[in-house]
Formats: sequence, C-alpha cells, structure tokens
Amino acid sequence: MLDALVIAPHPDDAELGMGGTIGLMLAQGLAVGILDLTDGEPTPLGSPEIRARETKAATAALGVPWRENLGLPNRRLRATLAARAALAGVIRRTRPRWLFAPHWIDAHPDHVAATKLAEAARFWAKLTKCDLPGDPWHPERIWYYGCVHLRAVRRPAFVVDIASTWQAKQAAIASYASQFPESAQRPTVPERVAAADAWWGSLIGSSHGEPFWSREPLGLRGFDQLM
Repeated sequence: MLDALVIAPHPDDAELGMGGTIGLMLAQGLAVGILDLTDGEPTPLGSPEIRARETKAATAALGVPWRENLGLPNRRLRATLAARAALAGVIRRTRPRWLFAPHWIDAHPDHVAATKLAEAARFWAKLTKCDLPGDPWHPERIWYYGCVHLRAVRRPAFVVDIASTWQAKQAAIASYASQFPESAQRPTVPERVAAADAWWGSLIGSSHGEPFWSREPLGLRGFDQLM
C-alpha cells in the first residue's frame, strides 16, 4: 500500500525533520504516509482540538494522502509490548517498503522511545504464528531523520536535495501556529530548521537539503542517481 511510512512521535515531527523529502517522494509518484504516535498534547498554547486542525492543515500543505494517529500517551511514550503490537499491526496493514523514524540519539525521551518502538515493531511485523492482525510484512529499510532536539549531529548516510519542495515544507511547519508562535524567542524553531536545511543543502550543492542516517549498509547498483 505505502512505499514509505514516516513514524513521528508527535504531530509536526515529520514535517520538521523530513517535510521536504516527503514532498519530493510524493512528487515522484511514491505512496507516502505519516503515522503520529501521540497527539502531542498538552502543550502551553495547544489542545487536542487545535493540534488536530493544525495537523490536518500541515498534511494538506504537503499533499500527504494517508495519515493516522496511534493514540499513545504524549510525554510518557514507551516502547511497551502493547505499543509494539499496535505499531506492528499498522506496518502489516500498510506494508511499506521503507520506514522512517527519528535519529536514535535525541534529547527528547519520546523521540528515543519512538525509534526503539519502530525498530522493534519492524521485527515483530514479520512474525508468523502470532495474534497480530494481517499478513507478515518486513520493511526493507529503516532510515532515520533528524529532529529539532537532536544536538549530537553525526555524519549522515546521505542528504536529500529538497530545493524543489522546501517551500511546501515551510508551509506545513507554519500550520502549527500553536507550537511555533511568532512571539517566540529568536531564532524560532522554524528559523532554526530553515538555517539547518540551507546548511545541509550547501554541502551537496543545493539551496536546501535534509540529512538521513542508517544503521545498515547502503547498496548501490549504479552511480547515475548520485549528485
């Protein structure tokens, strides 16, 4: 069903970390979905209703056709067996070729838990003789994107050129007005993300880029797609 399933701890993490890449994959005809693990609330200026409206607007800004929320608890996200089973069930239902999860080193405990959960659910999704719904499925790859709480920046496996979709990413991020108010201290989160995107882009000869990491080796059948 999906080529790529982006697993986000909270609504806005997918947009902040890889909104440009999501837009690029969609433009290339790939089927992309986002699974938010929590509703992201409570926050100082938000509410579940506000966050739902903002998420809907951000989803439309990127043109993502599939998005769901797993309904796990914000601020208390844990890679429990019950959560693993729930996520594995979504993987078996959507059958993505690739998974995307936050970088495994992060200052936010929910982000670290989300990545542990994604890795464990990827394995569980392929199991037979179990009580999980659907047929066994094992995504080929799991890639890791950067979140705004990531401070220990290591060399990425690759950087995606998002020059053609960067404006759509910015529009999606701007949808989360309760999370990024104009009155916030400078530089704001959107400003920091924009600066980082420009810096990563400069490393590959583009105006904007997004980095990705991998724990597994990458394979190439040719060099025709390298920048």
